[in-house]
Amino acid sequence: MNKWLARSWRKRGLGARLLWPLSLVYQALSGFHRWLYRAGVLKTERSPVPVIVVGNVVAGGAGKTPLVIALVQHFKRHGLLVGVVSRGYGRRGRQANDCLEVLENTPISDSGDEPALILRVQDAPVFVANRRMEAVNALLVKYPATQVIISDDGLQHHRLARDIDITVFDDRGVGNGWLLPAGPLRQPYTVGRPNQGLVLHTGQSPAFKGYVSTRHLADYAVNANGHQVALSSLKGQTLTALAGIANPQAFFDMLRASGLQGIQTISLPDHFDFSGYTWPVSTDAVVLCTEKDAVKLFTLTQFRGYNLLAVPLEFSPEPAFFAAVDALLAPLLPEPSDLPSPHEHPNGHPNGH
Repeated sequence: MNKWLARSWRKRGLGARLLWPLSLVYQALSGFHRWLYRAGVLKTERSPVPVIVVGNVVAGGAGKTPLVIALVQHFKRHGLLVGVVSRGYGRRGRQANDCLEVLENTPISDSGDEPALILRVQDAPVFVANRRMEAVNALLVKYPATQVIISDDGLQHHRLARDIDITVFDDRGVGNGWLLPAGPLRQPYTVGRPNQGLVLHTGQSPAFKGYVSTRHLADYAVNANGHQVALSSLKGQTLTALAGIANPQAFFDMLRASGLQGIQTISLPDHFDFSGYTWPVSTDAVVLCTEKDAVKLFTLTQFRGYNLLAVPLEFSPEPAFFAAVDALLAPLLPEPSDLPSPHEHPNGHPNGH
């Protein structure tokens, strides 16, 4: 079904046209929801510090989480204290409905895989909650010196007011331009319309104008103990590539672009739960996976007999994109003399050292 929908969303063919009446219902419901906030029936809540929302308007992943990580690293280089909030998609644990801080020992079932990945690859506080404002408040209570908050996803979450919107697109662009389920759009979007925030393309062939980025795999992989293995040393071995992400083929293509050929591939749904999964490969095979999958796989005892390696993604937005973000953020920050020193944070902010 997912593959059929993906094909139907590329153009306004028969399949999309059959679903078009349902998209009118979706448009009416989502439009009424937005109107409730504009009319003040539902209240928007504002954070005391600037909030940057990174999201997409198309169904499926387009590279939001790598951009969140890149933004955190960018702000930290400039001495700003950053926090991240997320809904934590896929939470199923005992604390799945609670607001909590994601820590190294937090079960993935309680945090979700993407918040766990964000925490793993950068040093900044990450909070998850079904209501993002709840996560913002909890973060600021524990880390009151925080100067910028980044929301991983949330363009359609209108309760949390945002100061900067960043919409991420891959090479699909807006597809056929229709709303779900006749097209991929979660909300109406007109290419080139002003006041829609910043646009960043994460693919190789942007469908329309916007800032661009580069993405490729590192030349090494990492095992559960943090030991690095050069990808070049894996050539000629029996390799299996596994990906439980929105676009597994992109990971497989990047592996082949790295010089690894003859790879058996296993595509799984995004946010896949590996707890009851049995791999159709022998223990002597080398299994390559994404970092997002690894945060779950490395914790499961059933896979410890396998040679499992995670291949990091190296993602870099163009410098002009960061300049545009900085220009929007600068007026929202206190005067430079009021900013705390990046080396002196009595509240123990994780990225304050």
